[in-house]
Amino acid sequence: MTAGAWGDRRFPVWAPIAHSVDVVIDQMGAFPLTPVPPTEDTPAGGWWELAEAPELPAHPVDYGFVVDGDGPFPDPRSLRQPSGVHELSREFDPRSHEWADGTWEGRDLTGALIYELHLGTFTPEGTLDAAAERLDHLLELGVDAIELLPVNAFNGTHNWGYDGVLWYAVQEQYGGPAAYQRFVESCHERGLAVIQDVVYNHLGPSGNYLPKFGPYLGQGASTWGVNVNLDGPLSDEVRRYILDNAEYWLREMHVDGLRLDAVHALQDHTATHLLEELAVLADELAGETGRPRTLIAESDLNDPKLVRTRAHHGYGLHAQWDDDVHHSIHANLTGEDTGYYADFAEPGALVKVFQRGFFHDGTWSSFRERRHGRPLDPEIPFTRLVAFSQDHDQIGNRAAGDRLAATLDPGRLAVAAALTLLGPFTPMLFMGEEWAATTPWQFFTSHPEPELGKVTAEGRIAEFAKMGWDPAVVPDPQDPETFQRSKLDWSEPSRPQNGRMLDWYRVLGALRRTIPAEARATDVAYTDGVFRFARGGLLVEVSLSGSGLGAPPADAVAAFGEAVRVTAV
Repeated sequence: MTAGAWGDRRFPVWAPIAHSVDVVIDQMGAFPLTPVPPTEDTPAGGWWELAEAPELPAHPVDYGFVVDGDGPFPDPRSLRQPSGVHELSREFDPRSHEWADGTWEGRDLTGALIYELHLGTFTPEGTLDAAAERLDHLLELGVDAIELLPVNAFNGTHNWGYDGVLWYAVQEQYGGPAAYQRFVESCHERGLAVIQDVVYNHLGPSGNYLPKFGPYLGQGASTWGVNVNLDGPLSDEVRRYILDNAEYWLREMHVDGLRLDAVHALQDHTATHLLEELAVLADELAGETGRPRTLIAESDLNDPKLVRTRAHHGYGLHAQWDDDVHHSIHANLTGEDTGYYADFAEPGALVKVFQRGFFHDGTWSSFRERRHGRPLDPEIPFTRLVAFSQDHDQIGNRAAGDRLAATLDPGRLAVAAALTLLGPFTPMLFMGEEWAATTPWQFFTSHPEPELGKVTAEGRIAEFAKMGWDPAVVPDPQDPETFQRSKLDWSEPSRPQNGRMLDWYRVLGALRRTIPAEARATDVAYTDGVFRFARGGLLVEVSLSGSGLGAPPADAVAAFGEAVRVTAV
């Protein structure tokens, strides 16, 4: 069935347990839908649509659904919500855009330099069009792909994006779906790939009307809410809802990859896991279009099954995040050793992740109080692991949302950059780290419901208690200033110290391109405060204290004071 009710304009909708469904078309009234007989593709039935398309204006109309007399509610597959998630949907034809990226051949994003950004705080304007004006900055940095935090429609004006409730619609504050198409096109024209962060493990707390239509939610819950129904009765159509959404981004919106949020929270006990189905879909689209489609999972399972090939009984995803690398870098440079950092505080953790990919590969995890993970298969390249020293979670989930720049001196910041960009993994940067941005990135919400805002703030304080952080420094997520403080300050790169760090990142970005993407780190060792590894004909030496290497030799390929030196071997 067509998302957004475009096409023959019969407004199809899945409502398997409803007795009646009407479509309300703005300024035209309500029209009763009729049940659609089950087909081979929809054996459980439950679909409704107009028996005949009415005479409608040539322009997109606003519409919603009344289910058993209740509503109207937005279309579960709405492509546009111009007045917010509680209001009528608006038709949008994604194929009306005349794409100008026909020469874009795409690229395999494993081994690429990824830049993670949040549209609302990346620029002062907080829009897709404004972000497109900053693409030259990313090109100069050596970025290959932009990873957008979720853009799907949420209640309120600003949010991290993980409270989305309409997965097909682009938040209007960012510019809506037409602006999204322009942004992707601008990226492709400059040789930049686009990765979209999608959330299939839960729905936001406000504006989720999917249960009004059918059993979209299942049993049990995660930290973020009730689980999505992936394996219960009538779950086939719920899974199709997700698979169609993935196809929408990859096909209609021309994105090059998806970052799959917290896949460890997907409760799926079917014989063919949803992740495998998503991987098959991506590979089929790649074969059909000739453009690679990359699926990257966020997972804390340390389970190679995610990126193992389907021929070897894996899911066949293309990459997964590796928090162990982040934890090793962070703990060894900051000295933090509480919570989940406890196991990573010794340099041996850095040595292990550079040699074996995972630190916890069946070892005891003191934070979890159990054994965790399993070894990475020897044949799996480390480019299947996305590594970073900073990202939205590891900054934003700190009590004050403070970046490494708030704690570390320039030398140790340079070390973090070298380990991320020259290491054997697929590197990812978080917006602003390249110039050691002084602006925090804090957790912010704009829930219109006061009680929901209060519950959210209290939940944050409870989370921080386990990490041993002072709740008194936790900003109020609902305070608009929390959002404003988190916006990047684009005057900073022109300041001497920030500019020096930006130059260093550019040097590393260029140097990274000289290293074969799948080259492993060799001769990994730690001695007397210095961590070193060889990779792709280069020897990288970093001082974990941020100084003490001595003056770089005359034949150094690159150096940052006494903190980092790179020489040819």
